[in-house]
Order: sequence, then C-alpha cells, then structure tokens
Amino acid sequence: MFSKIFGKPKQETNALATLDKLNETLEMLEKKEKVLQKKASAEVEKAKDFTRAKNKRAAIQCLKRKRLYEQQIEQLGNFQLRIHDQMIMLEGAKATTETVDALRTGASAMKAMQKATNIDDVDKTMDEINEQTENMKQIQEALATPIGAAADFDEDELEAELEELEGAELEEQLLQPATTAPAAPVHVPVGRQPARPIPQRRTAEEDELAALQAEMAL
Repeated sequence: MFSKIFGKPKQETNALATLDKLNETLEMLEKKEKVLQKKASAEVEKAKDFTRAKNKRAAIQCLKRKRLYEQQIEQLGNFQLRIHDQMIMLEGAKATTETVDALRTGASAMKAMQKATNIDDVDKTMDEINEQTENMKQIQEALATPIGAAADFDEDELEAELEELEGAELEEQLLQPATTAPAAPVHVPVGRQPARPIPQRRTAEEDELAALQAEMAL
C-alpha cells in the first residue's frame, strides 16, 4: 500500500513533464508556422513586383516557393493537431489514473477499517455491554434489599397497622362535636343552683381511644 502511495508522485511528475514537453513543442511549431506564413506572403509580393517588371520567369519561381511554404505550413498544422490530440489523451489518462488511485485508496481505507472493527468484535462488545448492564442492575437491586432488623418486618402486618391508624383517625374526626354558637347564660335563682354533674367513669375502650388520640397528636 505504501509503495503504491509513494509511487504516485513520480507518476504525476512524469505526466506533468510530458505535458510541458508537448506544450513547448506546440509553441515551437506555432512560431515556425508564423515564420513560414510571412515568407509565403513575401514571395507573393515579390511575384507581383516581377510581374510588373515583365519578368514572368522570376514571378513563377516566387509562386513555386510560396507553394512550398504553404505545404510546410499545412504539415506543421497537422503536427499541431496531433500534439493537441496527444495532450487531450494524456490529460484524460491523468484524470483517469488519479480517479482510480483515489478509489483504490478509499477501498484500502475501508478494508482497513473493516479489519479493525469486524462483526465478531462488534457482537462481543455488545455482549459485554449487556452483561455489564445486567450486573449493574443486580447490584442496584442488592443495595435496595433491606438488611438486618428491617428485613424481618412483614409488609402485610405493616399495611394492616396503617389501615388501623387510618380508621382511628377517621373515627376521631367523627367523634369531635360540631362547633355551635355559645348558648345564652341562664339566670338561675339563688338557692336553686343545679347540682354538679357527677363525672362518669370511662370504659377501658374509651381509655384506649384517648391514649391513641394523644399518641396521634404527638
């Protein structure tokens, strides 16, 4: 892979050098063509001068030289067309080579990445993640489990006790007298004061209820 990569600059240098050489040759041919065109034009002017001087033989010789120059000009034009065609083909081949090299480099990089992360490694990694997640869940459940004295408590008994407390709370609310307006004082004649009511003795159930109410008040 590295040999291919290191070989690319040399190939690119050769292609660029060839294109430069073709450009130089093309410029040289264009210069020669301009020179020949000037010579052909000069022969035409000479032919005109000889024609005016009634020198037909010299005028014909000028036209012959002009034809030779024109043949060389045509030949140079064909050379230029061939060089243009060669340059276009070389530039197209260079673009094709660069494209193929780029695709080959991308394919090699993709292949290297696939080797680094194949499907077996992915499956193994996912199994490890699932295993770690399950272990963490078990650890959290173990930490949430009551230990010591708290583990001996019966949840059903605690719920039953809570229901008794709620029932006692409701009963206490029902036993409380309704708030009414204070009654008007009754004037009783002297000597006729009512006897104090004799306090009645509370039953054991009432005592238990009072104790429960006091405990709830705390």
